[in-house]
Amino acid sequence: MPFRFIHTADLHLDSPLASLALRNADLGERVRSATRMALERIVDLAIAETVDAVLIAGDLYDGSQTSMATALFLMEQMRRLDQAGIRVYLIRGNHDAQSQITRELTFPPNVHVFDGRGKPVLAGRLAGGREVHVHGISFAQPHAPSSLLPSFRAPVADAVNIGLLHTSLAGASRHDPYAPCSVAELEAHGFDYWALGHIHQRRVHREKPWIVMAGNPQGRDINENGPKSVTLATVADDGGIACEERPVAIAVFERLTVDLAGVEDWREMLERAEAALAAGRQAAGAPLIGRLTLTGATPLAWRLRRDEDLVVGELQNLAASLGECWVEAAELAVTAPVDERTDMAGPVAELGRLMRDDVVQAHAYREDLRGMLADLLRQLPREARALLAADEAAEDALLDDIVTDGCAAVLARLGAEGAEG
Repeated sequence: MPFRFIHTADLHLDSPLASLALRNADLGERVRSATRMALERIVDLAIAETVDAVLIAGDLYDGSQTSMATALFLMEQMRRLDQAGIRVYLIRGNHDAQSQITRELTFPPNVHVFDGRGKPVLAGRLAGGREVHVHGISFAQPHAPSSLLPSFRAPVADAVNIGLLHTSLAGASRHDPYAPCSVAELEAHGFDYWALGHIHQRRVHREKPWIVMAGNPQGRDINENGPKSVTLATVADDGGIACEERPVAIAVFERLTVDLAGVEDWREMLERAEAALAAGRQAAGAPLIGRLTLTGATPLAWRLRRDEDLVVGELQNLAASLGECWVEAAELAVTAPVDERTDMAGPVAELGRLMRDDVVQAHAYREDLRGMLADLLRQLPREARALLAADEAAEDALLDDIVTDGCAAVLARLGAEGAEG
């Protein structure tokens, strides 16, 4: 008999979605509950596929705000697996380490929570008697600046060895370094499968041995976009391992681009947006939460910028008409068409040249803007600051974007008033 398991990580049950909820309370609540529903789907899949085990590579919870209701929901799902004869092997990730409830829970007997000692557990036997062992190391603290790999024991001889590790590997954007190590170091340790967690994007780093970052099974914002899944692995009687990706997300975040080049009519703009939403909804294979970026040189540029609130409302209505589709936000990257007559003369065109060539290039202006940005960043959590301006180059790029968008908005408003006057 082969040994089959599901590998997942980073469920972040009931994680808060404050920014999304502020804009759309119903959508915020839907995505909040989606993390629970994703776990239910994982359990459903495990039972349907009659797997032997579910491996969870950390971050079931989302930190210190974990509620008892969340914990009880988790217990219910673990009991479902217990009743189906499915073992669960899990490690605590950095977010789990922050949760007091994590330490107080008493799991059903089918759940094994690894401590920090790295002792392997016998998880099953293949038809020929070869054993399958699972190794794991849990986070004791919310920070792990050093590699946890030295704490793992050597592979069990003549067995299939599976390792559970919550790690940022060599580092990744949007993630602080946690238990850093390299793919080469994991490969050299001698395990047959490394079940990794922490990075929220699935990636297969190696196939011999398998080194798989699970990604999170449910995206929580637009930066966790794209299909989300778990890995279903089968260990054959000869010890060979085959893996397949199985989607489980309740809703998919996606960035969609709507090209409005040459579009002069508002209705045509909406038709192109609707087509992009419909295509995105079909490709997602699940309810879609989209962020639309309108691009291209169009005579509608000034009107789109002037009436941005109307644009967002229209797009949201379009999405609602498609069913199981929402617009989370809309971004305007449109420009006015280059017209030699208006580009060479006229007060608005002249102002645009002054802003572009003189004002925004002035050192004093840039320093004033940099100071205002610094004040804003200081009011944000450290993680958010790192996302917006991770280093000086990123800060300069952010300033450039702010200046470009600001100039475009001002000129669009002035152009609109001139056209209407």
